[in-house]
Amino acid sequence: KQFEEQRSNDNLDGKVIASLFFEPSTRTRLSFESAIQYSGGKVIGFSDSSNSSQSKGESLEDTIKTVSCYCDGIIVRHPESGSAARAAKVSSVPVINAGDGSNEHPTQTLLDLYSIMQTQNTLEGLTIGLAGDLKYGRTVHSLIKSLLLFGANFVLIAPDELQLLQKLITLIEESDSTFESRPDFTNIKDLDILYMTRTQKERFEKDEDYERVKDSLKLELKHLEDVKDNLKILHPLPRVNELDFAIDDHKAAYYFGQVQNGLYVRQALLADLIA
Repeated sequence: KQFEEQRSNDNLDGKVIASLFFEPSTRTRLSFESAIQYSGGKVIGFSDSSNSSQSKGESLEDTIKTVSCYCDGIIVRHPESGSAARAAKVSSVPVINAGDGSNEHPTQTLLDLYSIMQTQNTLEGLTIGLAGDLKYGRTVHSLIKSLLLFGANFVLIAPDELQLLQKLITLIEESDSTFESRPDFTNIKDLDILYMTRTQKERFEKDEDYERVKDSLKLELKHLEDVKDNLKILHPLPRVNELDFAIDDHKAAYYFGQVQNGLYVRQALLADLIA
């Protein structure tokens, strides 16, 4: 909230932060780099692994060891699950996980939590709909783990092929939270938050598997006719065809406010870890 009120500061004056994106990104990379510059820091790094020595066969560990010699902190996105932990193990400076394969996306969860708090005035006991690619969606995996701390009740909206991993179902079952599965958006009248995700083509080994499920869910205006007044729709973006553009003007749409919150939350995270 402090950074939302005043984003220009000198918290990172004299600091150099490495932004290493081995996987494509728009919002995460640019919000981190904006957060650094609004806080007076400098950015080095790359947005495409083909521009790094990984294209010559260098290991992730050697890349991280090298880059940590040049900076005060590293932000890393990588297509392999567990890559952030591998990076942190060998780095001499703090490492921030900006997404590791289909595993986790913790900084997205921090801005998601802030967005939920901002729109609902609480994180406690909310009914959260999670829709789309729940199997491979790292944003969903991280968000569920955090919301379990606040007694959320989950509604899982996905085709069978993209339903939540059993290990996360088990976490919910072992908590004070509840969950139920629904096949579509026919009934979302009980939701406080609807968290949309796209079907991620890059996570599928076979194109035919992606083609079979890519259009299985699409949220349209007709689904929002009798929803709660406080409902807010979140989406980590990018969207493909799972969220109708007509919804952008609906009072429940909050995904671009969510994008804006990414700047403030990442400023706060950098200030906490590196300033």
